[in-house]
Amino acid sequence: MSDSYEIVMGIEVHAELSTESKIFCSCATKFGKEPNTQICPICTGMPGTLPLLNKKVVEFAVKTGLALNCSITKENKFDRKNYFYPDLPKAYQISQLYLPICRNGYIEINSKGKKKKIGIHEIHMEEDAGKLIHDENATLIDYNRCGVPLLEIVSEPHFSNGDEVVAYLTALREILIYTGVSDCKMQEGSMRADINLSVRKRGEKELSTRTEMKNMSSFKEIKRAVEYEAERQISIKQRGERVLQQTIRWDEEKGIGIVMRSKENADDYRYFPEPDIMPVVISDGEIKRIKNLLPELPQQKRQRYISEFGLNDYDASIITSEKELCDLFERTTALCDRPKEVCNMIMGELMRILSSLGKTAENLNVAPEKLASLINIISEGKINRNIGKDVFEQIYFYNVDPWEYVKENNLLILDDPELTEKTVNEIISENQKSVSDYLSGKQKAKGYLIGLVMKRLKGRADPKSVNEAVDKKLKQLQP
Repeated sequence: MSDSYEIVMGIEVHAELSTESKIFCSCATKFGKEPNTQICPICTGMPGTLPLLNKKVVEFAVKTGLALNCSITKENKFDRKNYFYPDLPKAYQISQLYLPICRNGYIEINSKGKKKKIGIHEIHMEEDAGKLIHDENATLIDYNRCGVPLLEIVSEPHFSNGDEVVAYLTALREILIYTGVSDCKMQEGSMRADINLSVRKRGEKELSTRTEMKNMSSFKEIKRAVEYEAERQISIKQRGERVLQQTIRWDEEKGIGIVMRSKENADDYRYFPEPDIMPVVISDGEIKRIKNLLPELPQQKRQRYISEFGLNDYDASIITSEKELCDLFERTTALCDRPKEVCNMIMGELMRILSSLGKTAENLNVAPEKLASLINIISEGKINRNIGKDVFEQIYFYNVDPWEYVKENNLLILDDPELTEKTVNEIISENQKSVSDYLSGKQKAKGYLIGLVMKRLKGRADPKSVNEAVDKKLKQLQP
């Protein structure tokens, strides 16, 4: 990107709430059900129906606002946003324009070692639209998603690069998951981000014409889209042309943005107050009650893990990045009181297995009791760490009891100095070239000999004892 220009961005995030029923009716909100099996006259906009506000949606909105340092609008209202589109059966969306439930918050992010405060302009409650399904001959409509409760979280235009956007979305996702407000599964559409992006000459104060980017399915794709659109707008300006106000759909396969529609002026949705829903009045007591429901948030956990458990900043950040990892760490540590060993096992073996299977922490199935037992067995010197890795795999894939598995497979460390010495003598006798290499100054040869001893003893020997025995024998052979 040209150093003469700077990016100015704001983000609108739509988060589907983890409520059992929709925002204005009792229909279920489960993902992946057969099309049009979770609908009723209310969410499909039949004449004569009346919406009834789901109280849990209000609680989740307040909880989110408090977690994001917002002020809560004690008397807020719903409005009708009018537009015509096939997936919107009422021809209007119930949302909040004039009095949104939360305002003026912020999130602190850390992007490439630099801390920055990103402003939250507002958070408002609204209903989701349906989903259009296109094939070669027709467009079908699934109304299951119609009426699913959403929070739209609107940031200030405080972003200047893609890394900051990813850091913000990562922090926001963690908070929404920790508070239990949303599962934030981008692949299922329960967290969607629209990027409003413009570029201007460095030093300029006025905002330039912006575009709105949609249809990005992952943080990686969001960063790609930001970089692509910034370069596109800079190129247009460098040619002396005008950037048009457009809505752009990101094409992941081609790595380009495709214009969906252009607009010279802001859309006129003809908002007016929603006549069928009374104002939502939230008392100080209710706000206090909801505030008491807030859990320890990710950043707070991070700092506690560093100060209380002695983890470094990187490890604490990884462990707290997923609630499932965090829960496993805390429950296992409570059982064995070895936080660093627990962290090492999660960061090493668990993350390795998840990565190899292409799975996320949501898919882990390790019982804290069994992980704690394994860590105790290793720490007490009953098995070595290499065998410990194998036992962990058995726990992960087959849910074995670690102690029973170790005993049944004869994996306990050998406490037999005579056997260790005998095996060392055999290996050295059989590998004279490696012995000669070591005696001539090649230190790696000793490691090779130690490895052969461990292999012959089937990994059951104490590595420290083997190392000492090999050292002793090699010193005897030195001229």
